[in-house]
Amino acid sequence: MRLFSMADEARISAAIADAEQRTSGEIVVVVAAQSDGYHYVPPLIAGIVSLLVPWVLIYFTQLSIVQIYLVQLAVFAIVTAALMPLRVRTALVPASIRRMHAHRRAVEQFLAQNLHTTGSRTGVLLFVSVAERYAEIIADQAIDAKVPDGTWQAIIDDLTAAIGAGQPTEGFVAAIGAIGTALAAHFPPGSSDPNELPDHLIILQ
Repeated sequence: MRLFSMADEARISAAIADAEQRTSGEIVVVVAAQSDGYHYVPPLIAGIVSLLVPWVLIYFTQLSIVQIYLVQLAVFAIVTAALMPLRVRTALVPASIRRMHAHRRAVEQFLAQNLHTTGSRTGVLLFVSVAERYAEIIADQAIDAKVPDGTWQAIIDDLTAAIGAGQPTEGFVAAIGAIGTALAAHFPPGSSDPNELPDHLIILQ
């Protein structure tokens, strides 16, 4: 499944490059289709349901033990198959668990994209996980020490509102521009300002 058209990806990548021209900070944007497969959810729920089946059949039918066992296996298989589609199994996971998985993926990406290795510790990650409907900005220590509290959350709120309104590309372009503005106020471009990290949108399927 393609999350953005090639033209949209080009617009977002251009927004990253433009924002980085105004600051010595490094901005990386990662969009993940999902942060976890949640493949354990369907068999877990199916197992619980199938464990209840024998009690019902024992009290209300005259089926033999073998027949009850076969029905139990069939219920397990049917419920597992019914709950296996990604949207279904993701929806069955509590929101707090989905946020935990998405936040963990964001932290992993902050490290995987080497944002913690920039020379001046001014790396910023904009991370969005589509299946979990989760967005987060993670900044390295030099940035967090200067950027006012609430700055990142305000940007995330605007981004999620744009996505909810069906304008994800516009939301990303605006969010990247806002990150660049926040960084430029404290970390203007220097005479020696190497571009240490990629400027293009990173998409994880």
